[in-house]
Amino acid sequence: MQTPKTLVLLALLAIGLGCGYSKPSTTPTPGTAPAIAQLSPTSVTAGGAQFMLEVDGSNFANNAVVNFNNAATTTSLSAAGKLQAMIPATAIANSGTVPVTVTNPGTGGLYGTPAVTSQSVNFTISQ
Repeated sequence: MQTPKTLVLLALLAIGLGCGYSKPSTTPTPGTAPAIAQLSPTSVTAGGAQFMLEVDGSNFANNAVVNFNNAATTTSLSAAGKLQAMIPATAIANSGTVPVTVTNPGTGGLYGTPAVTSQSVNFTISQ
């Protein structure tokens, strides 16, 4: 007959093995890089009113942010692979070419992922 101590030890051993303990990763998994396929519209006239920019692409996180001329904009995910960003009139006051990128924010915590930004696509502000 087994002693109560042996039974308790066996029960704890079974529980420990059943939990599936594994050592946590020491390096965070990098975030998935977003990719821009196209912009709509592709250009506007300098000095115009604010407008809605649609950014089509892939690997957009639910909380992805469109950056227009290196400034984060108010962004919404309208559908899979489609972001919409309101571009203020002040951002298109002068003519030129500005970069547009998309950033997937990182996740916090000890084993979080870093923010990842797409390659830039040029947007034209014509005279």
